[in-house]
Amino acid sequence: MTTPANPESVFTYGAPQLKFGTGASDEIGYDLSRYGVERVLVVTDAGLAATGIPQRVADQMAQFGIEARVYDGVHVEPTDQSLIAAIEEARSTGPWDAFVAVGGGSSIDTAKAINLLITNPGELMDYVNVPVGKGEAPPQPLKPLVAVPTTTGTGAESTTICVMDVISARVKTGISHARLRPTLAVIDPALTLTQPPGVTAASGMDILCHALESYTARWYTTYEHKTPEQRVPYCGSNPISDMWSEKALSLLAGSFRRAVRHGDEEQARADMAMAATFAGMGFGNAGVHIPHANAYPIAGQVKDFHPKDYPAGEPMVPHGMSVALTAPEAFRFTFEASPERHVRAAQLLAPNAGLPTEASEFLPMVLVDLMRDIDIPNGVGAVGFGEDDIPDLVEGTMKQQRLLATCPREVTEDDIAGIFRRSMSLW
Repeated sequence: MTTPANPESVFTYGAPQLKFGTGASDEIGYDLSRYGVERVLVVTDAGLAATGIPQRVADQMAQFGIEARVYDGVHVEPTDQSLIAAIEEARSTGPWDAFVAVGGGSSIDTAKAINLLITNPGELMDYVNVPVGKGEAPPQPLKPLVAVPTTTGTGAESTTICVMDVISARVKTGISHARLRPTLAVIDPALTLTQPPGVTAASGMDILCHALESYTARWYTTYEHKTPEQRVPYCGSNPISDMWSEKALSLLAGSFRRAVRHGDEEQARADMAMAATFAGMGFGNAGVHIPHANAYPIAGQVKDFHPKDYPAGEPMVPHGMSVALTAPEAFRFTFEASPERHVRAAQLLAPNAGLPTEASEFLPMVLVDLMRDIDIPNGVGAVGFGEDDIPDLVEGTMKQQRLLATCPREVTEDDIAGIFRRSMSLW
């Protein structure tokens, strides 16, 4: 990285209000009553609606004089079309004073999109990141949004980001603005006990990569100095995001394998929920880089892969899985930017592992060991891609400039192509 002429001297930190612990989801009616709301839309997906949890959340609001309705049309891994359908449904049944998202990142992101378009003019693509959309900033404040994650992974309850597949462009992208951050995150580990092993593994890799990518991101002072209106939520690694990322890695070290293998173990589930929240608070401010940038085309260009424990109807590569598949190679590539950080991250994640002869191999080795143990597919080839697909995948990655700007090394198309090529098979 070239040293900036006028280095940045400021970093920012944002997070929602947080309520954590078993039974926290039973208090949402009270929490919302403090905002003076009367009509609330509970946003979820059909699979979760079938468990009764979203209805239970809606029912407890009546005692506070709040009318709540459940919308269960969320598409797992949202598309621009599924978000537009959800927005139109919310408009036709409104007005709404607040939103409660119950589910994984898909439900939380759908609620963010509904909230954005109910309160602001224009259409979805006006706010989607450049170059896919116009990247406009919402002029109006949003309504209160309570995020209630039932999966341990995305950290969407902490972040300013809403992710979607744009079908016509065959690319995953998103909307990023501070106004999208939920007002309150309610983390109830009891709600994650129903998360099956395949979902726990894939979404857990999302937590892990959030922590690793934000920990190895460009340091905030390596950017050119910004004016106040130029500041974005992703400001590079910094002392506060580092603290969250390190703690997330330590929690994962003790709980990840246990949560996948013994889903009824409450302490493992609580530690995973805490790790997801911490990692979200880290990357939601520092940013993520290559593994996430690569994940978007992997998911957006899926062919015929059907992961276990996910809805069977259509092919998909779950977000956390798509992030994991190129992570070992991505961290081999970024190692030279901060060798000591990569080694420290591996030590936090695998406290008992011995340092290999090549320090650059430590983090990739620890990652591959974990991925094999929890049954993540063996590389990009294992989810249906071949060498011929690399140019299209690279093109999709290079559209994620908002993420690649956070990488600690300059990244070329050839660099990304090499990472994909070496990630076809990992072990």
